[in-house]
Amino acid sequence: MIKENTKGVDLILGDPKKAINKLSVPIFLSMLLSLPYNIIDGIWISNLSPDALAAIGFVSPIYMLVVSLGTCVTSGASPFISRCIGAKDHKRANNAAIHSILIMGIITIILTTILVLFLKDILLLMGASQIIDLSMEYGLIISLGSFTIFFSSIGAGILRSEGDMKRATYLMFITSIINIILDPIFIFTLNLGIGGAAFATFLSSLISLIVLFYWLFMKKNTYLSLKLSEFHYDSNIIKEILVVALPVGIENFIISFLAVFTTAMLTIVAGINGVAIYNAGWRIIYMGIVPSLSIASAVINVAGSAYGSKNYNKIEIICNYSLKLGIFISSIFAIIIFIFADQFTFLFTFTGASTVISSELSNFLRVLSLLLILYPIGIIITSIFQAMGKGFISMILTIIRELIFVLFASYLLGFTFGFGQYGIWWGFNIGMGLGSILTYIVFKIYFKRFKIRDKSYKIK
Repeated sequence: MIKENTKGVDLILGDPKKAINKLSVPIFLSMLLSLPYNIIDGIWISNLSPDALAAIGFVSPIYMLVVSLGTCVTSGASPFISRCIGAKDHKRANNAAIHSILIMGIITIILTTILVLFLKDILLLMGASQIIDLSMEYGLIISLGSFTIFFSSIGAGILRSEGDMKRATYLMFITSIINIILDPIFIFTLNLGIGGAAFATFLSSLISLIVLFYWLFMKKNTYLSLKLSEFHYDSNIIKEILVVALPVGIENFIISFLAVFTTAMLTIVAGINGVAIYNAGWRIIYMGIVPSLSIASAVINVAGSAYGSKNYNKIEIICNYSLKLGIFISSIFAIIIFIFADQFTFLFTFTGASTVISSELSNFLRVLSLLLILYPIGIIITSIFQAMGKGFISMILTIIRELIFVLFASYLLGFTFGFGQYGIWWGFNIGMGLGSILTYIVFKIYFKRFKIRDKSYKIK
């Protein structure tokens, strides 16, 4: 019996521009609506003290490093499932989804254990000795609750693989709203301080995971059928998932390592306040990154299904359209952040405890807003490579962009030329710009040669 397509499956197999628009818009709106949590969370914590804001600044890159390694399974599984759907292999798509959940379970146990055992040592190595108690208070709670993030990631990835972006993004919105409600209650009403912020994050993620579990295993109205009774071990499926997941894991490690190293560099040149500025400012800059992330999430599954059906002309359309869309929207956000930098800064510095970082935070926002203009190129192109199962190429490009261009430029300007934190900020812009341009050139050359080599290339 042939499984009837859902609306989501029909969408990712249809017109690519329409698919990108329809799939990226709900992600964008959900992430945009969740941004108030990211910002409000920072505002609540900045009301405690700059030290509390800096403590989260130390913990966040470490936590994201570990989480990104775990969620790389999603990056390998989601496009592979989409390719199976594109090839009309429903049974293999089901089996791949179950494989991905089991792999995630193993990785969750390993990474959570590592995070809990070595968190304090890493924090001290980064230079958090002055606020180690605050950092550990927040970090341990977040670390122990990380399983909610891991399993939510793979579950949402399964929904996205079949074009069900709406429910995948509802989860993000649910998590954010609950967190916004719980934050002030735990931080101030219950007087739990920075630990309360961590508890609020954990509980909101747990509730979201329960909803996801209901959709996938109880309601059962998805295209994929997740039944353990139908699971059968397939080493080729694991290989197909890991061939993208492992390089993406290395990519994510490098990006997170850059955040860890940046925090350490800022501690040296600007002290705890430099970390607080970076942590608060990045919450605003992230607002301009959201459009690119939304488009890239849609691109992975639309391009994955196109690759599975060997419709390579569609991949070119996806690339060109998504880049134009991403750069246009991100540029608008860059202009808004640049013009209203002082107003955004006020959100984090209206209390006496944090006014000391006010002027430098405004400068940070104006400098880093320029990064947004070319940022979409790197994230969208690497998403296309991942959709095609070319995780190794994506990894190499990320290493060049993040580890060589960005890190080298930041260190060179910040330390060698003595520009301090301003040099580190500008290093991000220069490195990201050069890396994004290189990524685009490599893709164009690679894809041209790829079409020539593949005799089954279709022009539709």
